[in-house]
This record gives sequence, C-alpha cells and structure tokens, in this order.
Amino acid sequence: MKTQRLGRGLGELLGEIEEAYENEVSQKDSIIEIPLKDIRPNPFQPRKYFEESSLFELGESIKNDGLIQPIIVTEDVDGYVLIAGERRLRASKLVKLKTIRAIVLNSDEQKMRQFALIENIQRDELNSIELAHAYGELIKLHNITQEELSTKIHKSRTHITNTIRLLQLSQKTQRALIERKISTGHAKVLVGLDEKQQQLIVNSIIGQKLSVREVEATIKSIKNSNIEVKEKSEVVSYNFKAIKEKLFQLGFVAKTSHKSLTIEFKDEQQLEQFLQNLSK
Repeated sequence: MKTQRLGRGLGELLGEIEEAYENEVSQKDSIIEIPLKDIRPNPFQPRKYFEESSLFELGESIKNDGLIQPIIVTEDVDGYVLIAGERRLRASKLVKLKTIRAIVLNSDEQKMRQFALIENIQRDELNSIELAHAYGELIKLHNITQEELSTKIHKSRTHITNTIRLLQLSQKTQRALIERKISTGHAKVLVGLDEKQQQLIVNSIIGQKLSVREVEATIKSIKNSNIEVKEKSEVVSYNFKAIKEKLFQLGFVAKTSHKSLTIEFKDEQQLEQFLQNLSK
C-alpha cells in the first residue's frame, strides 16, 4: 500500500504553493517583511549549484525594482526557515539587502522537503543532475511510478526517465554538466559508457566543441571498435606444434593457422602412406 497517495500528497502541495502566490494580493496580512539574518536555508533544498553572476543580476533587479514574488517561509523557534525562493534569498543577501518580503506558511519537515522540490521543478530552476535527484526524491517520498509523477507535474515520462538516467554518469561527467561545460544532450548520449570513455569524450567535447551529433558518431565508432576487439579475442586458436613435429618425423609437410592444419603430399604414393599410418 502506498504511504502517501499521489492525489492527497503531491497534488495538495502543488495546490498550496499556487494558492500562496495567487492569494498574495488578497491576503496582504500574510506577507511580512523579514530580516534576511532571521531566515535559515531550507535543509532539504535540492538545488546545490548557484551561478554567482546570475545571482548578482537578480539581486540588482530586486534592489532596483523590488521583489515581484515573495519567498515562502515557515516560522521556527529562532526565526524562519525558507521553504521556497532560495535563489531570491541568496541574491538579496549578495547585494546587501537587509529585509525581504515573505509569505509565512505552516509546514512540517516533510512538506518543507517537498515544497522545495516542487517549487524548483515547476520553475525550471534546477540543473539536470539536481532535477534527476528531485524526481527520484519525489518518487521515493510518495512511493509512486514515473508515469504517475509525469501526470502530476506535467512532464513527459520519457523526459523523467532520461533525466534520472543521468545519475548513472560518473561524478566527473556530472560535474561537467552542472558547470555547463557539456549540455544535457551531450550527457544523455554518454550514459552507458565506462568512466574512462566518458572522460575522454567530455575532454573532446570541451576541447573540440563537438556537437551532440558528432558525439553520437564518436560513440558509435567506439562501440564498433569494441565489437571488433571482442570478436578477435574470441577467435579459437589450437596448438598444433606436437602433431606438426610428429608428421615431420614421418616425412610429411604440414602448415597450420589458428584452427586448421593442412598436410601437403608430394604424390599419390605419399598419400597412400599417410592413410596406411592412420589405419595402424
């Protein structure tokens, strides 16, 4: 039995996030100005990589034009814990703002984890690796299938499957993807290669600016080479040395290859002699 049905768990959380933002204008008393120093990051934040230049641009925008959409927090013993809006919070701190507008919601630890996952997924704020972890976490938390997750968050099942498969990549390849040295398209075609092959191709992508199509052709070439090597390694080879020496002692000339032995006869008489030896 599923611990938390999709309709009652994930659906409600999606609704609560949407409702919090939709009611922003009508429920102004639920939005307060909070000192940045009183807000702790969400410990369950799925996003780990933040590009500082992008954060600075956002911070300058917030500083000059104000925060269009408040962050979401929950009250804690010694202040507040962030539920959603990590990027806006970090950007505000970066440009030395003192306070930030926030919607205060009641929440427990499980909801905090799920709010952060969903909000980032819905806003496309995660890189591909973080997104893969987020999908996996939601599937685990709700004990649901990829198909059910697909329906609820309006992403194709193929997209979810291919994204989760990126976690099979080596740590170095994942880091290259996170740092945008390679694209998600590049990363998807690297799944299935061993770590050494991945590193070789990642270096080629970066150094030679290879397109996804060029990488696919390279991988196809590598796989074909591996098949040829395997086929060669599987060639059977027999040791004919002893029998070749025996034939020589009897006056017969023999030639050998991997798995064949050829006897040459000078004339019909020598052939008859050979047959007589066989019948002894």
